Amino acid sequence: MPPFTLHHPTTVDEACELAAKLMAAGEGFDWVAGGTDLVPNYKWHINTKPHVISLAKIQGTDTISSNELGCMVRLADLTEENGVHSVVVQAASKVASSLVRTNATLGGNLCLDTRCFWYNQGEDWRRSIDWCHKADCGTGADCRVIPNQNTLCVATYQGDIAPTLMVLGASVHLIGPNGARTLPIDSFYQLDGMKKNVLEEGEFLLKVTLPEDANKRTGSYQKLRVRDSWDFPEAGVAASWIEGDPTSLVVATTALESIPRTHPEEVASVLEAGWDGNASVKALSTAVQKSVKPVNNTALPPRYRRSMVRVLTKRAVEGLLE
Repeated sequence: MPPFTLHHPTTVDEACELAAKLMAAGEGFDWVAGGTDLVPNYKWHINTKPHVISLAKIQGTDTISSNELGCMVRLADLTEENGVHSVVVQAASKVASSLVRTNATLGGNLCLDTRCFWYNQGEDWRRSIDWCHKADCGTGADCRVIPNQNTLCVATYQGDIAPTLMVLGASVHLIGPNGARTLPIDSFYQLDGMKKNVLEEGEFLLKVTLPEDANKRTGSYQKLRVRDSWDFPEAGVAASWIEGDPTSLVVATTALESIPRTHPEEVASVLEAGWDGNASVKALSTAVQKSVKPVNNTALPPRYRRSMVRVLTKRAVEGLLE
């Protein structure tokens, strides 16, 4: 583990002031919540910073209710007994192992760093074969997945919770030295494996809120992974609707590109033809499958992951019809 200074602010204002101070001094820093993603990356010397600001002791960041979830809510606490929507509970229960879920947080899962074979390796391994675009150590290295280009990183986002919040119409609340802002979670992610999301320097994700009609929705989350007891998703599909109203259907995918995303155009094209139960589900599954573009940088080959999107979408939407 490389050396760094760990800071423990106890209020949001104190955290923002600390971030502003470090920015003014030109000191790099990371935010850490549960640490289940950041700490392993630091151990592997992946884009480490001299300062780390912990959110663990900030008051009010572990709020949990049917329409508000704080960034420090542990994934193990995302349960129906705590008033959390069932589709979010489904996804949370499938993240890694029970030990990880007791430490991992909602904010950390939503802000999960993108992953790639060429990036998530030890420093010696990466040095031995030359650097990649995302962790180029100032060398200007090309992407190793799509050769001869260093303008776009295609590392894959492999979080489970984001697509379920997308199909519920959730919003994320961000805060930093320049103030607070709120935006739909659909707009939070940015299509680049290095940038990942729209967080500006010094900002962190404070909480997530859901609309009042979220509790009217029925949802389903389907996940493909190598080992059911541990692994990141190789593909994930979430779907929700207000029962009996096909026009309310929302479908989102994860672990297939650099961002999780919804598929409004594919849903709209199926609805234009008229909703016809299982026939429409089949058409929608094929349309979503055609829209995703996985690349060869995770455990399973892109062709297989893409073919499984049709299966996962079919299962997720059929789950709403039962």
